[in-house]
Amino acid sequence: MSSEIWDPGLQSERTRLAWVRTAVALSTGGLAAAGLSARTGLGPVFVAGFALAALCGGILLVRTSARFRAVQLALHRGDPLDGRLDAMLAWIGTLCVVVGAACFVVVSTF
Repeated sequence: MSSEIWDPGLQSERTRLAWVRTAVALSTGGLAAAGLSARTGLGPVFVAGFALAALCGGILLVRTSARFRAVQLALHRGDPLDGRLDAMLAWIGTLCVVVGAACFVVVSTF
């Protein structure tokens, strides 16, 4: 058993693809929900919430290649990884979508 932290497998590439899928889902879902909210006449708070989710997804997508390079360097050097900013962006975007969707359902049913 090796004590090296670096594994020559494709874990980093799969993680990068998972971040890309998350970012694309947030950005496209946020834009679609913002458009739907605007077309149905809901207030600007709904549109802004979904637009914030789309913005978080867009930022995550832009940061993907820089994050991938940083992870690769950290793994090769044995440095600790710090993904707090990206995790916070994903969390905020997801929270905006969930709260917006719940409010959308409540407002649409009455």
